Amino acid sequence: MEVLENAKNPNNSPERKRGGWISISFILGNETLERMGTIGLSANFMAYLTNVFHMKLVDASNFFNLWLGLSNLAPLLGAIISDAYAGRFKTIAYASFFSLLGLMTVTLTAWLHQLHPPECNIHRPDSCDRPNKLQLGVLFLGLSFLSIGSGGIRPCSIPFGVDQFDQRTEKGLKGMASYFNWYYLTFSIVLIVSHTVIVYIQDNISWTVGFSIPTGLMACSIVLFFVGMRFYVYVKPEGSAFSSIARVILAARKKRNLKLPVEDDGTVEYYDPPLKPGVLSKLPLTNQYKFLDKAAVITEGDLTSAGVPVNKWRLCSVQEVEEVKCLIRIIPVWSAGIISVVTMSTQVTFIVPQAMKMDRHMGPHFEIPAGSVSVISFITIGIWLPIYDRVLVPSLWRIRKFRVTLLQRMGIGIVFGIVSMFTAAIVERVRRTQALKMTQVSVFWLAWQLVLMGLSESFNYIGQIEFFNSQFPEHMRSLANSLLPLSFAASHYLTSLLVTTVHKFSGGKDKPDWLDNDLNKGRLDYLYYMIAGLGVVNLVYFWYCARSYQYKAGSQIEDLAEEKSLVD
Repeated sequence: MEVLENAKNPNNSPERKRGGWISISFILGNETLERMGTIGLSANFMAYLTNVFHMKLVDASNFFNLWLGLSNLAPLLGAIISDAYAGRFKTIAYASFFSLLGLMTVTLTAWLHQLHPPECNIHRPDSCDRPNKLQLGVLFLGLSFLSIGSGGIRPCSIPFGVDQFDQRTEKGLKGMASYFNWYYLTFSIVLIVSHTVIVYIQDNISWTVGFSIPTGLMACSIVLFFVGMRFYVYVKPEGSAFSSIARVILAARKKRNLKLPVEDDGTVEYYDPPLKPGVLSKLPLTNQYKFLDKAAVITEGDLTSAGVPVNKWRLCSVQEVEEVKCLIRIIPVWSAGIISVVTMSTQVTFIVPQAMKMDRHMGPHFEIPAGSVSVISFITIGIWLPIYDRVLVPSLWRIRKFRVTLLQRMGIGIVFGIVSMFTAAIVERVRRTQALKMTQVSVFWLAWQLVLMGLSESFNYIGQIEFFNSQFPEHMRSLANSLLPLSFAASHYLTSLLVTTVHKFSGGKDKPDWLDNDLNKGRLDYLYYMIAGLGVVNLVYFWYCARSYQYKAGSQIEDLAEEKSLVD
């Protein structure tokens, strides 16, 4: 790959002659087409598993969540490879080819009749053939390729865009803030198109055509990504963040017998050299987690005559110590996001089977595809974000000098998620009651929970992205952007565990379980109530974590950008 080798000599000079909006146009175009490809496949995938592969509802749910969990776990490995070895450009490039290979493989499962079960006999719908080992193996191989692609693209796409702006200048800060807005806008457009146009083609024309379109878009995204090569700013990998973390912990352990004053009184000398090139914020020594400060204390024999550490595993800089503290502070807040994502992943799993049991007609001649119902949530995000960013935030600042912090924004999102789950339970109860009376309720009853879920995402998930990007050190941004997918991975596995447990232990001999293949016989609303209750417990835990959180000291890039926009 000659084009990839050209990225070995990145332009990391202070003058930064590349980058800016020219390179961002290629990056956003690449991300838009890439997401259109991958989301175009996943948007209606539950219907593909149940209608084409003839899986039972619980089996399809577990298979779907297993894949989603793997796809969201892979970004952690991708972040490590990107930050320590390959750099963001090369990681995205290689991962894009894996995504294309995965989409091609899944498309083949729809195109070749040998790779999926035969169609059901319309006279005997209960005797559909199940997929054999070869068919399941090829399908999972394609999904595995997609997971590898997600592992490289997701943690690097936002940081690679941020790299194109010089954050030491006001112009760079404004550009970065605008980039986030454009990123969210294009993402919303992708979700809407994927859940309407592509889902409609899959349901009403052909699964092969419906999967071929995302595959073609993925190929176009790769071409566009390489066309912009000469405009990009390339940031060198800084080495493994985990080795730096390990050095701090080991150095602190070696000096565990040192006695430090409660407050820094100047009697202790700390190793505090100038910042490395590319590091934008100087982190001062804080009083939190004082036991780690011992790693930066200079003792006899720690420094050479040139003032550098004799052993990097015994003496670390104040900056390295504070970076580890940043990570420790973030972990409790991050863990609280796992349950909040379960509320979304559960609805994503079951909303298509619910919609298939409801009246989806819009007028006498058009029937809404079941996989398109979720678009209501994405429209809510697209409408609410500009109102929040351009109307609500400036108004609160002008009237009360009040600004919603990132943690408050995340907490509001968690509350909306809980309310959405309670609403989903009530709607499902109404749907089931009417179905038992042989009456179908309108699919637009689902709009209540989807609007609330859209508001939850607008506050919680976008707040998490900004929180991780602002609270992590600059050279760990790929790791920071892997944390939200990691939350999704944990939540999908937790959802699969809950679904399996409920399916096994609910119900009885003469009574179907909550998640019976026929939703009208099951009690899906009970599962929704249970997850809403878990959300309430999680909200209390999040409040406790947020109350004790100490924001990163030093220059807060996102806060500075927001203050400037408010003044403007």
